Parts: sequence; C-alpha cells; structure tokens
Amino acid sequence: MPTNTLTDAICKAAKPAKTAVKLFDGGGLHLYITPAGAKVWRMAYRFDKKPKQISFGAYPLLGLAAARVKRDAAKAQLREGVDPMAPRRAARSARTLSEAWETYWDGRKDVTDSYRSNVLNALKSHLAKLKDRPVASIDKPELLEELMVMDAKGHYDYVRKVRMWIGQVLDWCVEQGDCDANVASQIRPEKAFGKGETVSHASLPANEIGAFMHRLGMEGQLQSVLANHMLALTWVRTGELRGMVWSEISGDLWRIPKERMKRRREHLVPLSTQALKLLTVLKARSRSEYVFPSDRRQDRPMSENSILYLIHRCGYKERMTGHGWRSVASTWANEAGFNEDAIERQLAHAPEDEIRAAYNNAKYLPERRKMLQAFADWIDLQVTAHS
Repeated sequence: MPTNTLTDAICKAAKPAKTAVKLFDGGGLHLYITPAGAKVWRMAYRFDKKPKQISFGAYPLLGLAAARVKRDAAKAQLREGVDPMAPRRAARSARTLSEAWETYWDGRKDVTDSYRSNVLNALKSHLAKLKDRPVASIDKPELLEELMVMDAKGHYDYVRKVRMWIGQVLDWCVEQGDCDANVASQIRPEKAFGKGETVSHASLPANEIGAFMHRLGMEGQLQSVLANHMLALTWVRTGELRGMVWSEISGDLWRIPKERMKRRREHLVPLSTQALKLLTVLKARSRSEYVFPSDRRQDRPMSENSILYLIHRCGYKERMTGHGWRSVASTWANEAGFNEDAIERQLAHAPEDEIRAAYNNAKYLPERRKMLQAFADWIDLQVTAHS
C-alpha cells in the first residue's frame, strides 16, 4: 500500500458524513472523521495476530507530519515485538473516572457552557462512588448498580442521559488507551431501565386560543405576558426566547446563533408586524441587552418558569405550556395547507443532512415569513371573536 498519500489541504477540506469517514495515508495511518465533525488520527495494526488500533491525537492540533512521525515510531515498536499501546496503558492506567470526565467534557467545545455544567453536575452527583476509581478497573455490573439507583427513583429519562454521557467519556477513554472497552455501551437501556408514561407538552385546541389570550390580557403588560405572546408569534422554544438579545434582531428578521439552538444550527425567525409592534413596546422600556431580562437583574434573562407560572395563575395549569404554542402553530399550519418542509424548518426541526438544512433555510424563508404573518393574523381574529 502506498504511503503518505494525504496532504494538509485534503485533511483540512474533508467534511463529515452521516457515517464515519476514514482518509488513509498508508501504513495503517488514517484520519478518522466522526459524523459530528471531529477529526482524529488513528493507526490500525495487528499484534499477536489480533487487529488493534491506536489513536494519536486530534487534527489539526496534531498535524499530518506529526501524525506520520508517530506512525513511524509505532511501526518501529512493532518490528521490535512491542505493542505500541502497552506504554500508553501503563502510563494512563491510573487515570480516574472523574479525571476522565473532566478532561473529556472540557474538550467538548461543540456544546454550551450550561450544557457542559449540567452534564458534569450529573456525573458528580450520580457516579460519586466510582469517581476515584481507575477507569480500567470499572466493570459493567458496578456502573449499572449506580445507574439503577436513579432508575429505582423513577428517573427513567434521566438515567438514560447519564448512561449516554458517561458512555461518551468511556468511548474517549478507549481511544486514549485508558481501558479496553466501553462498559456503558454494554448496558442496553431498553432492557436495563424502566419506562415512564409518555407526557407531551400540554397545548390548547384552536377553539380555546381566543379565550386564553383574552385571559392573559387581563394581566396587563407584564413581561411574562409579552413573552408568552412572543412565543406564539415566533414558534421558538422557551429557552431560545429567554436568551433573545437585541443584537440578534435585524429589521424584520431574528437571527438566533447556532450556539443557542438545540440542534446547533443558526435559526432564522421572520418577524410579523405584530411581533415588530411588540418589540417596539419592549424596546421602549428596555435597560438590558436581553429582550426579556430578569425582574431582579438586568444582566440576566428572565426566569425559565416565569411563563409557566403565568399560565398556571391564569387557570390553565396542565392544559397549556409555553412550549405548547409550537404544537398549536404546527397543527394550524398543517391544516392551513402550508408546505411541510417550511413548517418543520420554522420549528427548527432541521434535517440531519447539512446541505439540505442550509438549502431549506434559504428556500423556504419567504413562505415561512408568509406563514408566521398569517398565524399572527389568525391569533388576532381569535382574540377579536372572543371579545
């Protein structure tokens, strides 16, 4: 097999796909590209007639030339009858589980700080008994025993998340040579854990929207009332609305950066005339970068429970939620005959295909603008009819 077939230009330009991609340089060395876009240098080899693999580091922190040096050094060890992974295992065998999860999640720059903090807090709280153990010493029964504590309390969704998070850490540990297997991946959630009742976000039927908006209007122009109205007009998630800042608004378009989106893609929200009017009211009394700042501190967004508490206070507990507006809007838009792809794109249910996602983002923007304006007009009609 020819060697040194890659170039820096090829490595830099390589894009992820739905499945992992391997770009071979020869001698077992290849650039492994995950569907998420991470690029890692790996070398496949055989030792004692068994196929093995060693990871050298992430690209571009470890360049092509440096990866070749590591490959050649590993080949030299193999010629001497030494497994290239042996020194690495000896040096890292003492790495504890907590050291592993701290290092791994500190390197996850593709997630927000709040997400990373939530993950680390979960691991520290629920895997405390294992945190000081060397990674290689932890087996499946021990990990499952800790996870089953959450399952016994009925935290069925959360235990699955913790298993996923620690599994990502252990995948990294396997690559680093800290352990030979990811014991978390050996735990099958559908078999190991219980299942709770599926509960969707409560949402009102269309014929009750007028009464609901009329009742909210009786609360005056409280910030939570205006925020609820803006949710209805934009179809965004509550967290995305809470983080809304004035700098994201350009004319009649709200451009939400990918860092604040669930799917890590920029999201465009056309603003109806009603939404723009609402923003004018909010801007006149604004003293913060946030469109909906906290009542107590202008440097923070409003509480995540403000909208829900308002809805409860108005007598709609367990019948409507802030997130429920997305269901109301989706049902209305489908019944009104709008394009399904335009509806899904406006709800930020983007396809996994990056090219298709970008295409839909541009192609359907005019229809999404028309759709949001029509929905805003429909809400006004419901309120008028109820008055």
